[in-house]
Amino acid sequence: MTKTPLDLLLSEAPAARPTVSLSEGSDPRVVAGALAARDAGIADLILVGDGDAITAALQAQGATAGNGIAIHDPVTSPLTADLAAAFHALRRHKGVDADAARKAVETPLVYAAMLVREGHATGTVGGAVATTSDVVRTALQVIGKAPDSAMVSSFFLMYPPQGVGGDARAMLYSDCGLVIDPSSDELAAIAAASAASCRALLRQEPKIALLSFSSKGSARHEKVTKVTKALERLTTDHPDLEADGELQFDAAFVPDIGAGKAPGSRVAGQANVMIFPNLDAGNIAYKITQRLGGYTAIGPILQGLAKPANDLSRGCVAGDVTQMIAVTVLQSMAKRD
Repeated sequence: MTKTPLDLLLSEAPAARPTVSLSEGSDPRVVAGALAARDAGIADLILVGDGDAITAALQAQGATAGNGIAIHDPVTSPLTADLAAAFHALRRHKGVDADAARKAVETPLVYAAMLVREGHATGTVGGAVATTSDVVRTALQVIGKAPDSAMVSSFFLMYPPQGVGGDARAMLYSDCGLVIDPSSDELAAIAAASAASCRALLRQEPKIALLSFSSKGSARHEKVTKVTKALERLTTDHPDLEADGELQFDAAFVPDIGAGKAPGSRVAGQANVMIFPNLDAGNIAYKITQRLGGYTAIGPILQGLAKPANDLSRGCVAGDVTQMIAVTVLQSMAKRD
């Protein structure tokens, strides 16, 4: 069975212990997840927020700061002045003056992201309390898009229940949390980024299915044409990738159906990267797979940023926080390779 991000790190921990900043440092789920990550040895953690509240949250779980757990209160931190100056330089062209920069850096989301930008942390995780839009906007403004990335998108890692047989397998679903209605070119960019994420986080060679309500011309519609054009762009830009489309989900997932609907395809029936035509389809699909199929969903995970920054679900539990910390560390390792 494919290893989860935490299991991967437990078997191949990086030589230098990374540091991850957590922007909601007093949330009990975040504290518990951070302590578990520290105890597993996968990272050192910076809990960002009100210092007294974080100390109380640690004490409530029988822990204190130190030994891989640091507390940073953005209002009183000795780093805040330098981070504010760096943020001012970054956002001056948008009309942000020095006072506004200081106020922004005193908010935990911006402070945690600036720690990453300025090299004090490997990556950052938020979203247990903050909305996805706030987390993503901060990541884009502070960390920014990677120079070689066409766009920023998101994905979920989907892991089947233990012991299930048949066609069940770990997969990557994209985009299920960010890009609402991607164009053909954007779908191709999402697929290319997802292929790299598949290698980094699933440790598998990607087999990419561009999904639709049609399989290989079984229906004609502009929505189908969007997917076939995306495949053309993807194969032109990345001829090394194994990809096919348009495919219905069953043709992408079930070998016998794939052989019937897309004979000769090297992807049909074997896909492990599912690219959805829009956010409606992707978001609905991952929730159905999770709730009815019993799959574990880890995400939304962001891809295309210069340095790792990731979003938690506001319904997350401590184990989700630990897994997302592991994802963030694995992404930072992939960027160094």
